[in-house]
This record gives sequence, structure tokens and C-alpha cells, in this order.
Amino acid sequence: MRSRTVRQGAVSLVTLLALALGLVACGGDGGGTTMERVPVAKPADFPKANGKTLAELRTGLGAGPVLAPSVSQLGPGKNRYGFGLFDRARKQIAEAPVALYVARSGGGPAKGPYLARYESLDVKPQFESQTVKSDPDAARSLYVADLRFGKPGDYEVLGLVRLDERLVAATPAGPPARVTKGDPVPEVGEQAPRIQTPTKASVGGDIRKIDTRVPPDTMHDVDFADAVGKRPVLLVFATPALCQSRVCGPVVDIAEQVKAGRGDDAAFIHMEIYKDNELSKGFRPQVVAFGLPTEPWAFAIDRRGRVAARLEGAFSARELESALDAALRR
Repeated sequence: MRSRTVRQGAVSLVTLLALALGLVACGGDGGGTTMERVPVAKPADFPKANGKTLAELRTGLGAGPVLAPSVSQLGPGKNRYGFGLFDRARKQIAEAPVALYVARSGGGPAKGPYLARYESLDVKPQFESQTVKSDPDAARSLYVADLRFGKPGDYEVLGLVRLDERLVAATPAGPPARVTKGDPVPEVGEQAPRIQTPTKASVGGDIRKIDTRVPPDTMHDVDFADAVGKRPVLLVFATPALCQSRVCGPVVDIAEQVKAGRGDDAAFIHMEIYKDNELSKGFRPQVVAFGLPTEPWAFAIDRRGRVAARLEGAFSARELESALDAALRR
């Protein structure tokens, strides 16, 4: 049976993302990075792996930014790999074509390039919370690449970035990427754990008991146990005020925006992470039931109660809508 034990220490992996994504608010011209301004990564911009090692791909390239991953759960096959880039002065880099390469730790031929796409975490003004507005380190963007891994094991990830017409190497922060079979989090196609989620009614209207966002969001009207298996569900695990990765506030704002446009397509539910919203009291039982080692997470669940899509770490409105579409298709 799949283990549902929460590995509390794994949360520190995602704190690496805070160093990168939190700096988005500090970079640029103050107006944010628009999707139209970001150069699209093209295959011709990057060398083919052609059996080279990562060390050989790095040869002759200058030292570039640090690459901070936003994900910890990786398995054999295709994986969504979110990450941020920041320079040695801890300034975020958000307007550069990027590609990733992967190879087994210890050497061996690399695979790639895997082109990265830029994802904005901005929302329309009416959906931006005070929690995010008042947090200068709140995430504003990320890069995402679809990586393919072979067998379970440890893998090195190398980023190549085009900066001012130069190709530079981006070194990942933290340990190698660990690829495992059967992670503790419900995978696509699996039945979602049947949990009860607190609602505004169950806490007597005192929504602050179950929501750290300011103001509280509108995703506390439905108990997951009452909706799962009957209609599609979009379930977001996040704690805007206590998030160790600084991305929970932005993704809850994103979920609010998506709900405003597509609230009839699914039941939207926001689940906080910590008991009584206090770090010292540990994880809520719903988080333990889903086996979550990090936050935030989003699950799109189809009308049969099976996971149709899942997103770890930061995600954009476009990605969340794609996840919801997957649940509706199933």
C-alpha cells in the first residue's frame, strides 16, 4: 500500500524556490514581466546533447545564474519541472530563453535540450490579495520544462541560458534531482483519498480558522467528501500566510481568478496546511492523507474521483486551467 507519511524535512527543498521566485518582485521595471516580452526558447538556440556529458556541454561557457527547482516529486517518464533563476546578487532573471539537460549523477550521456517556457503568476487586480500585495518576496513568475527521466535514481540537471546573446550555464541549487517509483502523493489516474475539508459552515462562519489569506478566499463552501465522485473538483493545498516557499499566496489568488471564470465547471476547494494555522502544531490530517511533502499543491479530480492532473509548487492560471480541462475531459 502506498505510504501516506508526510516527510516534513522535504519542505526545505521548495524553500530554494523562494530565493529565486521571491526576487521577481525586485527585478524588472516595476511593471512586471509580460508574456509578450519574454523571448521564446527555440531548439536552434541550444546545442543538441548528441551523447555529450553535462561537463562537456558546460565546456567554454561562462558561469550563469543559479537554478532553483520548485518540485521534489519526480518519477520515471515525463515530469513537469518548475524552477526559478537568480543571479549571484540574488536578482531574479525572468526574460531569457532557457533549456535544461539531464544526466545520471556520476556522469554519462546527457539528454536534452528540454525547452523551458515562462509562466506568469500575475492575476487581475481584483484577485490580488493583501497577503500578496504586502509581501515583497511573493512569487511573480517561474519557468517550466517537461523533463523525461529513465530509471529511478539521482539525476543532475543543467540549465543553459541565453543572456545578451551569450550562452551561460545555470547550476541547480541543492542536491541532485531524485527520481523514484511510486511517490507518496496521489498520481494521475489514482483515486483521490476521501477526506473531509472544513467549510465556512463547519467553523460557524469564522473563516479565519481555515484560511490565512487576507481577505479570505471564496473556496470554503464545499466539503471535499460531499463533492468527490459526484462532480469535478479543483483542490488546492496552500497556506498564504505561512508558506515556506512564498508561492502559496500567489497560487491561491490564481485559483480565485480561475474560479471566478469557471466556477460552474468544478467545486473549488482551498485547504490550509497547518493545524489551527500554527506551524508548531504540525500538518492538518488532510495534508497527511494526501502524503504531501511540500506546499503548495493543486489537484484536478474528475467526476469519478480520480486525479486527472496535479501541480506541485508554483503554477500559473494557464496551467491551472489546463489541469481543470483534464478533469473535465476524463
